[in-house]
Amino acid sequence: MTKDEIMNLIDRSLFADIGYKDENGCPNIRRVFCVWHKGLGRHLISTNTGSSHVQCIRKDPVGCIYFADSEKFEGVCLYGRFIQHFDREYRQMLWHDGDEKYYPKGVDDDDYCVLEFAAESGRYYRFDGKGELSREEMEEYDKNREFADGYAKTAGNKN
Repeated sequence: MTKDEIMNLIDRSLFADIGYKDENGCPNIRRVFCVWHKGLGRHLISTNTGSSHVQCIRKDPVGCIYFADSEKFEGVCLYGRFIQHFDREYRQMLWHDGDEKYYPKGVDDDDYCVLEFAAESGRYYRFDGKGELSREEMEEYDKNREFADGYAKTAGNKN
């Protein structure tokens, strides 16, 4: 897969699976809504501050994020670290009408935070092969990119 093809996979994915260690050191996976990306290496997730995965990530930020398309048999797993944001800038960027049902106090709700996943390496696969992604490759690909809503870029374009 080319980096553009991997980016297309990430952009058209509505959800990602995040991997982290729980409070007992056991591996865990959660499916999260994840459509904001800054190239291959940075991904934003809005979530509840009080959720168990956020509490575990606060203690040990090392984890992974996985995007896949089972119909096309392709996926990418990125390894790195989670960063927790409470900045209004991040919260506002990911806010959608209707989110008040999850966060009744709005954008400034104490139970609303944004997790940023910063990739350090990765592996990808597709029916025609597999490969590795280095931090340097992702940084070069991501140079001069801003966070963008991947779903908005690809909605209706599932190619």
